[in-house]
Amino acid sequence: MTYLPDLYQFAESRGIDVDWFHMERATSLSMPFPDSSCCIAIDPWRMETIAQETVALAHELGHCETGNFYNPHAVLDVRKKHENRADKWAIQRLIPQQALDEAVANGCTEVWQLAEYFNVTEEFVHKTICWYAHGNLAYAH
Repeated sequence: MTYLPDLYQFAESRGIDVDWFHMERATSLSMPFPDSSCCIAIDPWRMETIAQETVALAHELGHCETGNFYNPHAVLDVRKKHENRADKWAIQRLIPQQALDEAVANGCTEVWQLAEYFNVTEEFVHKTICWYAHGNLAYAH
């Protein structure tokens, strides 16, 4: 299992700066630099739980690790495609399929139980289940 400190350590090992900022409109964001490095901004004061911070940081690391950043000025760039790729990276990092299968086999069968077990949000568990069961992230809220 990957915990929040592991994600911060991973970022540091990859040379990805993670800074805490108060942000007005976002809880997290990542940005690429011309040299192919990137940085992440997190606003932990806008998050109610460690699980939310864990999911947000893993998602932003997903952008950095896959190189999937969207350009808001490009007419044909599909934002959702980049967001899904970042989510898929986060899913594989936080809840590998074998770990999910083992948790279910050990009695964690409710979404809230899985969220507590993996220390992620319930919404993230829903996305994870959709990805592993259906091959997409089409979880409807």
